[in-house]
Formats: sequence, C-alpha cells, structure tokens
Amino acid sequence: MLNQANNQWALIIKGMTCASCVSRVEKALLKVPGVVSAEINLALETAQVTTVDSVMPQQLIDVVIASGYQASLLNPESDNLAHLEDAQKINQWWPSALAAIFSLPLVMTMVAQSFGFGVQLSGWLQWLLATPVQFWLGWRFYQAGWHALKARSGNMDLLVAIGTSAAYGLSVYLLLNNPHGSVLQHLYFESSTIVITLVLFGKWLEGRAKSQTTQAIRALNTLRPEFATILVNGQPHQVAITSVKLGDLVLVRPGERIAVDGNVLSGDSHVDESLITGESLPVAKKVGDKVTGGAMNGEGLLTIVTTAVGAESVLARIVRLVESAQAKKAPIQRLVDKVSAIFVPIVLLIALFTLLAWGLHDGDWEVAIINAVTVLVIACPCALGLATPTAIMVGTGVAAQHGILIKNAESLELAHAVKTVAFDKTGTLTVGHPTLISMYSNSKENDTQESVSLLMLAASLQAGSEHPLAKAVSDAASLKGLHLKTVQDLQALAGKGVVGVVDGQKLYFGSTRLMSELKVNLSKFKEEALLQEQAGHTISWLAQARALDNFAPKLLGIFAFGDTIKVSSRKAIESLSKVDIKTVLISGDNQGSVANVSSQLGVSDYYAQVLPDEKASIVMQLKQGGLVAMVGDGLNDAPALAAADVGIAMSSGTDVAMHTSGITLMRGDPALVAQAIDISKRTYQKIRQNLFWAFVYNAVGIPLAAMGMLSPVLAGAAMALSSVSVISNALLLKTWRPK
Repeated sequence: MLNQANNQWALIIKGMTCASCVSRVEKALLKVPGVVSAEINLALETAQVTTVDSVMPQQLIDVVIASGYQASLLNPESDNLAHLEDAQKINQWWPSALAAIFSLPLVMTMVAQSFGFGVQLSGWLQWLLATPVQFWLGWRFYQAGWHALKARSGNMDLLVAIGTSAAYGLSVYLLLNNPHGSVLQHLYFESSTIVITLVLFGKWLEGRAKSQTTQAIRALNTLRPEFATILVNGQPHQVAITSVKLGDLVLVRPGERIAVDGNVLSGDSHVDESLITGESLPVAKKVGDKVTGGAMNGEGLLTIVTTAVGAESVLARIVRLVESAQAKKAPIQRLVDKVSAIFVPIVLLIALFTLLAWGLHDGDWEVAIINAVTVLVIACPCALGLATPTAIMVGTGVAAQHGILIKNAESLELAHAVKTVAFDKTGTLTVGHPTLISMYSNSKENDTQESVSLLMLAASLQAGSEHPLAKAVSDAASLKGLHLKTVQDLQALAGKGVVGVVDGQKLYFGSTRLMSELKVNLSKFKEEALLQEQAGHTISWLAQARALDNFAPKLLGIFAFGDTIKVSSRKAIESLSKVDIKTVLISGDNQGSVANVSSQLGVSDYYAQVLPDEKASIVMQLKQGGLVAMVGDGLNDAPALAAADVGIAMSSGTDVAMHTSGITLMRGDPALVAQAIDISKRTYQKIRQNLFWAFVYNAVGIPLAAMGMLSPVLAGAAMALSSVSVISNALLLKTWRPK
C-alpha cells in the first residue's frame, strides 16, 4: 500500500463538512514529524500524504482521529470510490424527511401568523416537536462540534450546534418563565428545528450531487470485465480476470469487451475505444495491432497475446491518473484554505459582537440572541470547501471521457492562461512514420550494388532502435530482403545520431549537425541535400571513420526521409490561432523540413536543428511572453515538457514523455490541444464562479444577519442552498463537448 518511490499514503477521512475541517486536518497532519506534504480533498473525502520512511500510516490515522474525524488507510488495490458509495448509503433521506415532519406544524403556525391568522400551538407541544429534532436528528452537529472544540478549532457543525442550541435554549427559558404556561407569543423552536432540517436536507442533496462528480471514474471502472476467455491447449476456458497472466492467449468474441491489453495474434475486427481514447469511430484492428482492455470488440473474432494485466493495464493507469488529479489541490485552493483557517473564529467573534451590540443597545436580549444565531447559521463555510474540488472532479472526469487525460489539478488550472503552444514536429504534427524517399551513395541513386551495401550498413547500425528514422531504414532493408550484420559498441548521440561498429567499420549515421562537428566533407551532396530539404524532407548522412584519427570521417552516402503531416494538424493550429494563442514549432530536424511544415500549417514561428536540452532552453525563453504549453511525444521532448508550464504528451509516444507531462492526449490528435485548453478554461470559470458566490454569500449574508435583517430560518435555507448550488454549478461541466 506504500509507494516506496515517493512514500505516499492515501487516507479516507470521514466527518469533514467544510473548508475549516479541511484546514484543521491538514494542519494536524503537517505537524507530524516526517510529513512532507498533506493535501485534503473535501469532495472525495481523502487525504494524500507524503512522508519520509520513518512515518507509519497508523501515526497519520491517530492524528486525524485526535482531530475529531474518522480515518482509515485507502487500499490502492480496491475501488477508491467505494467509500463514497458507502457514505451515500449512510447519507439516507429519512433524517431530513423526519425532521421536516416534526418541523411542519411549527412552520405552518409561523406562516399562518405572518398572514394575520391567530393560529398558535401550545408552548409545550412546540417543545415536544422540537426536542427530537434538536437532540436526536441533530446529534451529529453536537458530536462533530465537540470534536472541533477539543481540537481548539471550529467548523460548520460547531456553528450549527451553537446557533440552534441558542434558539432552542432561549425558547425553553421563555417557556419555563411563562406564568400562564400554555400559549406564548414569541418562541423560537421553529428556528432551531427548521435550520437543522434544512442543513440535513442540504447535506443529503450535497451527497447526491457529490456522487455525480465521480461518474467519469465509475464509467471507466465499469469497462473492466470480470472474466476472460483464455486458450489452453487450443481450448477456451473462462477464468477470472485476475487469473490472466502475461503471455496468455485471450479469445475475444464479437460484441465482447476486450479483457486485457495485448497484441492481435489472429483475426480482424473493428474496436470501439471511445470511452478510453475519446475516438468516436471504431478503429480497424488486424494481426500485430495493439488493443486496449476495456474496449468493445466489433464484428470479428480476435485472439490476443496478453502484454499487460491488472494495475499495469492502460485502463488501470488512466483510472489512477484521473483519481490522482481529482485528489490533488489546485493552486487557487490554497487561498481558500488560508481564508477558512481563520473564518470560523472570526464568525464566532462577529456573533458575540452582534449579541452584545443588540443586547446592550435596547436591552432586548431575545432579539440579540436570535440575530447572533442567524450570524452563526448563515456563516457555515461549506460552499468554500466544495467550490474548487467539485469543479476539478467534474472537469477532469469529462475530459477523460473525451480522450484528454489531465494528471494534476495544477495543469488543469494553468492551461486556461496559456499564451504560447510549442509543438514538436515528428509524431506530433506529422504522422511520425517517415519513409525512405531516396538514397544516394558515392556512385548513383538507389539500385546499384553500392547503394544496397549502403542501406545494409545503415540498417545494421540502427537495428533495434525505436527512432522513427531508424525504423524507416529498417523497413526499407526488409523490403529488399537484406540480411543485417551485428553492430558493436553502439552509442546514441543525443539529438544528433548514432555511432557503432559494423563489419569492422566504425560508422556514423546522423544529422548535418553531427557531420559538421565531425568535419565530414559534404560538398558532393550539398546541392541534393538542399533540394530535398526544400521539398520538406529530412536528411541523414552515413560516414565511415578513417584509420587515422587526424582525418575526418569519409562520407558514404545521404538518405532522404519523408513524413506525412497529420490531417488534423492544420485544424489544431487554426483553433489555437482563433483564441489568440501563439504557435511555435521546435524540432531537431533540418531547416528546410521544419520551414516547409511550418509554412504548410501556418505556425507563427519555428526553430530547427534543436537538440533536446536546447528545446528546454527555448521553452524557457518563450515563457517570458506568458505561460507556455509544450506538446511532444518523444524521449527527446521530455526536458521541454518538464520546462513548460503545461506539458502535453501524445499517448502514442514514449512513456517518458507521458510521465513528464501534466496532460496526456489519448489519441495522437493535435486538435485535442485546443480542447484541453478549452476544458481548462471552462473548469477555471466554474471555480471562479463558485468561489465568487461562496464569498459573496458570506460577505452579504453575515452583515445582513448582524443587522437583524434575516431570520435563522432564511439563513438556514440560504446556507443549505449555497452548497447545493456550488455543486450543481460544477456539474454543468458535464455538458462540455469538444468543439
């Protein structure tokens, strides 16, 4: 359960009701020696705690319990949303319904009196109706408030407990001091009961709405089949998905969900990957193609060789990343935490001031108490605590459903303000599968024996390499049926090429930059190289080291590669331009090829022949003009992705690129970049709207309550409505669709 790499613990925290609770739990955890960081999510009811090795989880649990809350360790192997489902089951409707039944006669009497009807209930009957609501149905507020007091802190429950107790206590005092004993003109039992009823009802609605914020994760979890059909000695056997091992052959019938990640061994079909990648159309799959567990098989029968199971599957990683993003705290939330830490004590002081001011002003302590109660009730900071996390949960969830995997809340918050988007070229804006267009040796082009020998040497040197150009050379050698030779002392030269020994010859294969550093004479093919670059092709050179080190390597030949621009690349650039976002192309490719792609797509600016570490430097320079997003897919893009304010990786690229980035596009579609920025803008708008109304609600409500212009009943209704409205506003993000 402990991730040894970063010593992170996940806890379930029960009993938190507002932003003040979050602040208290966070402070308590941070006081534990060895705790590096602690992030609490009110909406998910979880804590993400980073510690040093010496800290054990029980220490963290004990501290949370001492703060007045329930805590347990979250098992990463289980459904991380199960505790929310359990809470929803516990969060029954009947307490608020029963409280409403008890309160209804009191409300009807109050309404009748407001219309001039002289309907009154016996004071003792009012007491009989109010007492179960106050001390049975409202016991949760006393319990949580007491824990807050013991921790020398405050929360929403404490405010409700103090406020309703004051109204109830005043009514009991007036009832006991009534000489006639039966009917009183001014009792406030309805205020205490209605406030508790409304708060209970609001918490029930809040729980229901909160469960909807996790629907995206639930939808992904339902994609996991419970069983798989494996082939044993050619015979199908149905087994539990947990029993499938790497290398097992899994049979997928038409209309079934693919149970595991793997490669197609036999069969042809179309596969619906929409809930994983956001791709709306089924994707054709044939022998050798990769398939993802959770996708829906179409019309064909497939046999799959298992390559990943359980926690290592693509679907499991997506779920973990989205859960992690939802649990993280956005930078703007830190401001809310600072405010909430001092909010409840300030409210208590305002309530005390209201009580003394009204009481000392005209001696009417009944009115003074009721106004103070109203201040306490309306000031509950529930909405503040829910404003940010609920919007982030819905935003990351709906983005994941459309193929945009946002790994942390900071990326989601920052992406809306991006001013420049820098793109890598190969594999990002182009298909990333270059082909060998032409090849020249020291004699003539292509079909001569010398050219075949040249191709054999280049392919042997790069055998096994994952670089797109290396694959293009290997593919060309395979088409000619060449038998490759063993390479020795192979060394990659970052961003430049490779060097190794083939058949006793030390060979260099790489860019013009590498050849220039080696002082290779390129004059023979200089004109041809220029023509190829102007045509948008990428140039690589093959050179052989000489016996004497003081001589520059001998040029053996030149290779020209072509790559196709993705269909959606122009649309991606146009979409960003429409919202005034500058686009930049940064590539290690030659000047002519980069300029050609840049011109075709309408990119604002470009940088060619850039090494990996230089990409990061260019990103740092671009950041002087505002926030920068970097989009890439390769290992050489990782430094730039890390340097950018927002790193965006293609899932079709390397694992390093995806781990370095804050956002992963589940389809290799650059048009998703604009969509990622758009969902960020929508989410950030919801966060700002929620925080605005949460702050305005308190900023307006508390002074009105202190001036006696609100009743506890209205305050209770407004307080309950504020939390529900914040969550409901966040849920509107579920309607977001890519443009």
